[in-house]
Amino acid sequence: MNKFKQLANETAIYGLSSIIGKAINFLLVPFYTEKEILQVGEYGIVTELYSYVAVLNVLYLYGMETAYFRFASRSKESEEQIYSNVFSSVLITTTILTTLLVTSATPITNWLEFPGREYFVYWFAAIIAIDSIMAVPFVKLRHEQKAGQFAAYKLVNICLNLGLNIFFLYFCKNIWNGTFLYEWKETISYVYNPSYNVEYVFISNLIANACYLFLLSGVLRRVRFVINFQILQPMLIYAFPLLLSQLAGNFNEMFSRMMLKKILPDGFYAGFNNQEALGIFGACYKLSMIMTLAIQAFRYAAEPFFFRESGAQKSKETYAHVFLYFGIFGLFSVLAIGLNLDIIKHIFLRDEDYWTALHIVPILLMASLFLGLYYNLSIWFKITDKTYFGTIISVSAAIITIGLNFLLIPYFGYEGSAVTTLIVYFYMCLFAYFTGRKHYPVRYNIKKIGFYLLLTTILLCAGWNINFPSGMITQVLKEGLVVLFVLIVFMVERKKLKLNKN
Repeated sequence: MNKFKQLANETAIYGLSSIIGKAINFLLVPFYTEKEILQVGEYGIVTELYSYVAVLNVLYLYGMETAYFRFASRSKESEEQIYSNVFSSVLITTTILTTLLVTSATPITNWLEFPGREYFVYWFAAIIAIDSIMAVPFVKLRHEQKAGQFAAYKLVNICLNLGLNIFFLYFCKNIWNGTFLYEWKETISYVYNPSYNVEYVFISNLIANACYLFLLSGVLRRVRFVINFQILQPMLIYAFPLLLSQLAGNFNEMFSRMMLKKILPDGFYAGFNNQEALGIFGACYKLSMIMTLAIQAFRYAAEPFFFRESGAQKSKETYAHVFLYFGIFGLFSVLAIGLNLDIIKHIFLRDEDYWTALHIVPILLMASLFLGLYYNLSIWFKITDKTYFGTIISVSAAIITIGLNFLLIPYFGYEGSAVTTLIVYFYMCLFAYFTGRKHYPVRYNIKKIGFYLLLTTILLCAGWNINFPSGMITQVLKEGLVVLFVLIVFMVERKKLKLNKN
């Protein structure tokens, strides 16, 4: 149980930064969805551009994060040598890719249908470059198990980003418009451009990211610029399948937001153009990210934990227990969020236009759960160095994602995209599970997970059909279904919990 406590403690710390950080970012969702701050179409721009950033971040790092963990724990070379070589490699490739982006700004903005806004590309090129270069020092902190330091730096960045958004989009805008403190108008004119609006979302991100250069200066000073191909070559060979896998994985998640505007027929949603439909979809997708942030926190701690455990005698038993408990927690989250959307929508989606897509949130939550289960199942090909299986799974999933989105979006809109996401992540789980049974068999309790999945689905359907004249009574009954799930889990798992405690 000490191993589980260690994983739980590290997950809690990483989760603290992720959950608090995402919670702070979630404060931006109701902020952005206020009509006075961003219009629905402007939120569509935010959704679209950040979907490309997510894919480019993977390309910039090309699997070197996982390779760092793999070789720092087993390589004959010193950890400092590996750190310097990885950092130097990422720095060189980041410089090349950033140069390509900047010099291609005009055709990129024309294709995105933002003509004359080349500065979008310049800003995002800088954001991604800083993210990528600083990712290596952050990986070093994770390897050295400095979770507190990792969390603190992430939170500083997120709080600064939040503060700058509020400063530019609320205070400066209202001062300029004369809502309050009009006498400060001349002062803020030095930092505020009234012709900008959504632009300040990106400017705030850029300034906050630049702060990493100062926060991580101590870790950066330990870097020596060096390229040793004897060290880098096996790492690159190991990382390349991971690059394809992660690139395809992010493509699976982001493709709908990258291409919805172009695939969706004009006028599909009455009263909304395609850019606005993308904004509505993006805001509701954001609600499903509550599950994703838990997965992210888990991955930060679990990936190095799984590698450390790979040589232990009962490592497979450990993996099976982690899989089960993660699944239970994920299903509880799906149920709790899915049955409280009538409350959540008033908090996070301030403009009722966004509520038109609220019904896709439970589908996306379940999809995120399967993605988390896939991360558990995929550990087998990472610790056995058969990472090409991850590539096969992710690339085939990306092909399915493209095909189903092109097939379903023209007929079902973003509802078709949500269903596609669920199908693809379920497929990835099945592929990872059955290939793992052959190459690295772990006795996962699939029947029990299946039982809890069925139970969650039944309770969700029951909750959606509760509709009393009194909204309070309806909500109390829905909360009762969540409590019922917890009680059933406790009754089923209590014997095992007692054994583990002993």
